[in-house]
Amino acid sequence: MRRVLVDTNVIISALLFPNSTPAAALINVLSNERLVLTEWIIAELHEVISRKRPDLEVPLELFLAGIDYETALAIPSGERIADKDDQPILDAAIASRVEVIITGDRHFLALDLPSPAIMTPRAYLDSFPAAD
Repeated sequence: MRRVLVDTNVIISALLFPNSTPAAALINVLSNERLVLTEWIIAELHEVISRKRPDLEVPLELFLAGIDYETALAIPSGERIADKDDQPILDAAIASRVEVIITGDRHFLALDLPSPAIMTPRAYLDSFPAAD
């Protein structure tokens, strides 16, 4: 079972559009992988939802309370990302040795790291072995 960090933008897209590719990727992670989040991601989820879609604050709380996930801590990694707001997420992913980051963020997608693999939700789903 791989440890997979799912970025804020993917979770928000999944909540807003339950039939979307990000939702399918998140469901696949929850069903087949070990979900990893960071305190930064959780705080960002609350901030974005309260600002843009306050009607989803309770569903977000229920979602977070109802899923199993590991919380990764941000320890400076030495790797750098163009958007300083993404740095704690990258640091936590590297420090906790996640295997995959699923994101739609162009700053993450521009990185060329040996590990973790950084994928869009579509690339993640395409990389997952199909059930026979």
